Amino acid sequence: GAEGPTLMSYFAKNQIQALKPKITFSTLRDLQCPVLQSNDLQGKPEESCSTEELLEWLGAVLNQVSLDNKSSSFLSTYCCPEPNTVVEKAFLCTITGFIIPEKIIQLLEQLCCYFSEPKLAPWLTLTVHGFADSPVSWRESEHGFHKGGENLYNFVIFRNLDYWLQMAVGAHDDCPP
Repeated sequence: GAEGPTLMSYFAKNQIQALKPKITFSTLRDLQCPVLQSNDLQGKPEESCSTEELLEWLGAVLNQVSLDNKSSSFLSTYCCPEPNTVVEKAFLCTITGFIIPEKIIQLLEQLCCYFSEPKLAPWLTLTVHGFADSPVSWRESEHGFHKGGENLYNFVIFRNLDYWLQMAVGAHDDCPP
C-alpha cells in the first residue's frame, strides 16, 4: 500500500541503485594445468587427474597461489597434480556481483560456443560462488556458515561437450538431488 511510494522516494533520494557486476580479465602465462579425460572422474595414474584434484587446483589458481612447490613459501607448497601440461596462455574472467541463474546459463552457452571455433583448449570451467554468509542454500535448508561458508558449483566443459558438475557446500548444508 502506502509504503511503496515512501520506499521509492527513499531509494531515489539516497541514490541507492542496484550494483552492476564488476568484471575483471587476466591472462595467466605458462600455467601448469591438470590433464583431464571427460569419461574418467577418478583419474588414472600417468593418464589423467581426478575431479577432486581439479577442484583443488582450480582453487589455487583462482586465489593466485603459486604452483611451484617452493619450500621457502610461507603461503603454500602446493603443486599441480600429475599428469599436467603447461599452457602458454590461459584466460581468466571474474564477474563479481548478484547474478541471476538465466545469466549463468547464458554464460555457459557462450563458453560452449568457444569450442566451435578452431581453439586448442581441451576443456574450460565456469565456477559460481555463493556469498560465504548467504542466508540461503540449495533445497530447503538455511545456509550454515560455521567455518568457511562453502557454497559453490563448478562446470567443467570438454571439447566434445561432455561436462562435469561439481558442488561444494558446508557440512550442515543440503546439496541438490
